[in-house]
Amino acid sequence: MRDSWRHFAAEFIGTFALVFIGGGAIITSPMLAVQAAVVNIAFAHGLILALMVTATMRVSGHLNPAVTMGFLVTRRIEPMMAVVYWIAQFTGAIVAAYALKGLFPPNIVAMTRLGGQSLSADVTLIQAISLEAIATFFLVFVVFGTAVDPRAPKVGGFAIGLTVTAGILGIGPLTGGSMNPARSFGPAVVTHIFEGQAAYWLGPMIGAIAAALLYEKLFMPRATEPADHGAVRPVA
Repeated sequence: MRDSWRHFAAEFIGTFALVFIGGGAIITSPMLAVQAAVVNIAFAHGLILALMVTATMRVSGHLNPAVTMGFLVTRRIEPMMAVVYWIAQFTGAIVAAYALKGLFPPNIVAMTRLGGQSLSADVTLIQAISLEAIATFFLVFVVFGTAVDPRAPKVGGFAIGLTVTAGILGIGPLTGGSMNPARSFGPAVVTHIFEGQAAYWLGPMIGAIAAALLYEKLFMPRATEPADHGAVRPVA
C-alpha cells in the first residue's frame, strides 16, 4: 500500500481523461455522418487512452477495472492496491461524467446519455457479453504483451490505444465497444440509465481474466531457456 495516493491520482486522472474525451466524442457525434461518427469515436478513445497510459504507466497505467482484475488474478498487484485502483477508476469516471453534464449543451447531453454506451436491439445480452469479452481479451492480451512482459517492445501505450480503437470499430455499433466497466458506469450513474451494465461488467471481466491467465501461463518468461532449445548447430 506504500505510495497509494500517487497510484490513486494517476488512475483517477487517466480514467477521467478517457471518459471525458471519449464521452465528448460520443456527445458531439450527432453532428457527423454515421460512419464518420464511429471512426471519430473509436479514434478519440484510442488516442486519449494511448496518451494517458503512456503518461501514467510508470506509476500505474491500468485506467480500466478489467485490466486491474487481470493483474490481480495473476498476482501482479496486491488485493488492497487493486481496490485503490478500482476506487480511483470509478471515481474518475463519475466525476468526468458530471463534468460532461455541466459543460456540454443539455439537449445533446440528454440525447447521447452523456456518452454512455447502449446495446443494439440486434444483439441479445449473451451476445453482448460475449462481444465485450472477446474485445477485452484482445485488449488485455496486448497490455500483457506490450507493457507487462519484460521482453515487450517499447511502444508506450500506443498499442493499447490502437487495440481499443480496433475494438470500437469492430463491435461499437452493437455494444458501444466499452471494454471497460468504469467507462460505462460513470455516465450511467449520472444519467440514472443502467441499460446493458451486465454486459459492460461481465464481458470485460471475463475477457480480462482469460487473457491475463493465458499470457501469464503460456507466454511469460519464467527462466532461461535450456541450451538444447536453442538453434540447431552443425556438429563440428
